[in-house]
Amino acid sequence: MTRILVLSDIHGNLDALEAVLRDAGKVDAVWCLGDVVGYGPQPRECLQRIANLPGLICVQGNHDAAVTGKLDLYAFNREAILSIQWTRAQLSERDVEWLASLPEKVEWEEITLAHGSPRNPIWEYLLDLNTVQVNFSYFNTRFCLVGHTHIPVLYTYFDRNGNGKEEGYVDWMIPPSNHIIQLVPRSIVNPGSVGQPRDRDVRAAYAIYLPESQQWELRRVEYDIRTVQQKILAAGLPSRHASRLEEGW
Repeated sequence: MTRILVLSDIHGNLDALEAVLRDAGKVDAVWCLGDVVGYGPQPRECLQRIANLPGLICVQGNHDAAVTGKLDLYAFNREAILSIQWTRAQLSERDVEWLASLPEKVEWEEITLAHGSPRNPIWEYLLDLNTVQVNFSYFNTRFCLVGHTHIPVLYTYFDRNGNGKEEGYVDWMIPPSNHIIQLVPRSIVNPGSVGQPRDRDVRAAYAIYLPESQQWELRRVEYDIRTVQQKILAAGLPSRHASRLEEGW
C-alpha cells in the first residue's frame, strides 16, 4: 500500500525534520505544504534535504515566497522580517531559484495541495468555520491539504440536502495522534507544523496518508528542542523564535 509523508511548515528546523523522517520510515512519496524556510537556523540544509526526498511534491509558502522577493515584507511582523532577511543571506541563488519555482497549488488525482488555502494558496489562514466553508468552493477534488496555521485539524463538509455547497455545513476535529482516521469527501486537512508547532504540543507534527484507502494518520515526534534553540540564538535570530519552541505556540 502506498504511504505518503505529508508535512508542512518546517521553517528551517533541521533537527525536527530529521526526527520526522526517521519516525516516518519508508515512504513512497513526500508532499510538502510549504514554508521550508523562515524562523529557523538551518534553512539551506532543510531546503536541500527536502529537495532530494523521493516522489516530492512541494508547494510554495508565504515565507518561501518572501525570501524570493515575490511577497512584500510589509505584510510580516518585525521579527519575521528579520528572519526572512537573514534566511535570504544564507541561501545561494540556486536555492532561491528552487523556492521561486515552486507552484502555489497542485492537484494530484483527488487531492489539492496548498499552503494557506485553496482560495489564496500563499497567504490565507483557515482558522474559522466561515472562512473554511467558503474555501470549499475553491477546489473540486475530494480532499485539500493545507498548512500555514501550524495547527493540525480536519474540516469536513456535509451537504444537508444534496443541493450543493450552499445547503451544507462544516464540522471540525483535532485528530488524535497516532490514530488512523478515515477521511470523508469532502475534507480539508492540516498536518500541523514540523518546525514550529502552535497547538501547545512541542513535538514535531506530520501525517501519513494512504491514498488507496483514503486514510490519514497524524503523528507527533520529539526532537532536541534545546539544541535548536541554541542554534537560533547563535545565529542572531530573534530570541522569541527560540522560546516559543518549548511552549508550542
